[in-house]
Amino acid sequence: MSSTELPGTRSADTAPAPSPRRVVRVADGEELRSVALPGLTLTVRSRPGVRTGLPPALYVHGLGGSSQNWSALMPLLADLVDGEAVDLPGFGVSPPPDDGNYSVTGHARAVIRLLDASGRGPVHLFGNSLGGAVVTRVAAVRPDLVRTLTLVSPALPELRAQRSAWPTALLAVPGVAGLFARLSRDWTAEQRVRGVLALCYGDPGLVTDEGLRHAVEEMERRLELPYFWDAMARSSRGIVDAYTLGGQHGLWRQAERVLAPTLLIYGGRDRLVSYRMARRAAAAFRGSRLLSLPDAGHVAMMEYPETVAAAARELIADHDARHDGS
Repeated sequence: MSSTELPGTRSADTAPAPSPRRVVRVADGEELRSVALPGLTLTVRSRPGVRTGLPPALYVHGLGGSSQNWSALMPLLADLVDGEAVDLPGFGVSPPPDDGNYSVTGHARAVIRLLDASGRGPVHLFGNSLGGAVVTRVAAVRPDLVRTLTLVSPALPELRAQRSAWPTALLAVPGVAGLFARLSRDWTAEQRVRGVLALCYGDPGLVTDEGLRHAVEEMERRLELPYFWDAMARSSRGIVDAYTLGGQHGLWRQAERVLAPTLLIYGGRDRLVSYRMARRAAAAFRGSRLLSLPDAGHVAMMEYPETVAAAARELIADHDARHDGS
């Protein structure tokens, strides 16, 4: 349910992303821009393909994350897709939505509006954790926008969540986020980052000193945002609310409606999304393929980007081969 930071519509008005008080890291080959939609502004991190004419891809991060969560994976697929990663409303460099809607449906609507406004669909769609729930909903309700679907530890409803996931769920309780902010006000940014790493990585030792430094800098920037805790709390509440929905709006029911070829990636050391959910997900997404990574935690695309890229390449290549031959 969480990711780490270490890292009718109309045409969108695009402009350079606004400069925050602290600099947001942009890797070599990446570009940032802002996309203004009615009541919504989204920051998009692009990794253009190595040649023109490549099919588009869109990457969607999890709770507490940002488009930076995909910076390790995007260049590994740049010869195959023209990639963009979005900062969901209230995360990364995207400001909060005007309507304050941080539900899974609200985030899915933001992704749909971005794709409709840009005209980039259908895309190869990726999602991690909360982003996995979001893109599952997108793929179910707007199949015309999705070529393939890759889900890394998607936050789909669990009847018995792991104890290590309880603190994240508790953020959904009114007042808890504010209380935690007060109780942790003396924590340094590095202490916070190391705590997130311990929760999200199968082996936090995989993070380099440079990666840790970048993560601490980003955490310092985030903590200065006046809406940081509100975005976390409301998005956590959105996940919990989505877990309680039944009928056609339930996430498992929507998973069964997904038509796009789907790749599921689960980590054996995931402390937030149980590894045991892999089998249920594989049964729910018709014709899906499953990649199990025993040593990975919650953010496999950051921990083992080469392995994730290889599996995604197979999915995309198989889809494109069928499409080209049709």
